[in-house]
Amino acid sequence: MAAPGRPAATLPTDIEPAELPADAIEVGRIADAWGILGWFRVLPHSADPQALFSSKRWYLQPSERGAKTFSGTVLLRVREAKDHSGTIVARADGVADRAAAETLKGARVFVPRSSFPTAALDEFYWVDLMGLDVVNRDSVHLGRVKDLMTTGPQTVLVLEYEEEGKPLERLLPFVAAYVDGVDLQARRITVDWQPDY
Repeated sequence: MAAPGRPAATLPTDIEPAELPADAIEVGRIADAWGILGWFRVLPHSADPQALFSSKRWYLQPSERGAKTFSGTVLLRVREAKDHSGTIVARADGVADRAAAETLKGARVFVPRSSFPTAALDEFYWVDLMGLDVVNRDSVHLGRVKDLMTTGPQTVLVLEYEEEGKPLERLLPFVAAYVDGVDLQARRITVDWQPDY
């Protein structure tokens, strides 16, 4: 809420409304202004925020909670994004000072999936694993990937499945010792795992 006698802050006029691309993935959130020259901090949703570094076109939507300085979707043309003490700092066209950067606070950051850098062999983006069916070597369906979580040294697949009409979850380490293969086209992960593990 604006202070009495002061109008609420609005986005700089050269940040333009835009359509959210069909393949847009939410990759982070703008935390707050950083410094006085228009830089801002971004909290990435991933431990490996390469999508933020590789794309120069970020699509912003307002925070679901709190004050909003804009509505709909806007295009932010990023000039520079870099790692800084476990977070990302960035600057963009039209964001020239701290006041302008503060208008972005809380905004959700989306990047088109098509602009993600190509993953290395046997590496996968979490977003590509969501919804894949997981089967074992005996073709027993173990569930569908609902989520992924990091537990220190490894990533764990969170699978959803049903047993006797009840929705349940199963955790499975996403490591080479248990994962035989990932077939993105067939939307399937084959694993060396039994239902009773």
